Amino acid sequence: MLTKKTVSAFLDELASSSPAPGGGSVAALSGALGAALTTMVCNLTIGKKKYAEVEGDMKKIKVEAEKLRATFTELIDRDTQAFNKVMEAYGLPKESDAQKALRLAAIHEATKEATLIPLEVMKHCIDAMALAQQVASSGNSNSISDAGGSALMLHAACEGAALNVRINLNGLSDSDFVGWKSDEVESLLKTSKMMLEETMEMVMEKMKAS
Repeated sequence: MLTKKTVSAFLDELASSSPAPGGGSVAALSGALGAALTTMVCNLTIGKKKYAEVEGDMKKIKVEAEKLRATFTELIDRDTQAFNKVMEAYGLPKESDAQKALRLAAIHEATKEATLIPLEVMKHCIDAMALAQQVASSGNSNSISDAGGSALMLHAACEGAALNVRINLNGLSDSDFVGWKSDEVESLLKTSKMMLEETMEMVMEKMKAS
């Protein structure tokens, strides 16, 4: 499992000539990093007298951020596994017409799965971005740069995952599925960008005031 490797070992595998892990796993990792930064801000806020009024909220945000971090972490491996399934489908025999039909169906289903995983990353990015906004607004002001870093990592995750959705959609002939998922990608990207801008505005204002 990629998530059990050291950082150095993961980076070495990522930099190798192997096509997986690739951008999809990196997008999920970026999401996990963003969620972890949100948890960090919560931990630096909880227990501080100055932030006693928001301690309950921070505890709840921390629980949700940790759930999302676990989900993103799982998606790091799931993305690579999905890509490998696509490669396995392409490797199926294609001597007879029956084999060709089975191979084509397998490629189609594997590519659909490989599309849905980065789309799932995008959806979780929106949920995680909402938490980053909350800690930017109410969390420890000494950690405001970390709240901003969380939002930036989450938007990068969303943008990176979108690229993986799009390249997989290019390989599908199901026009309804492609159209539906393409619209979903655009909507999620628009939401993520808007939330990032809102969060960074809060971050910059707080940094000026400090």
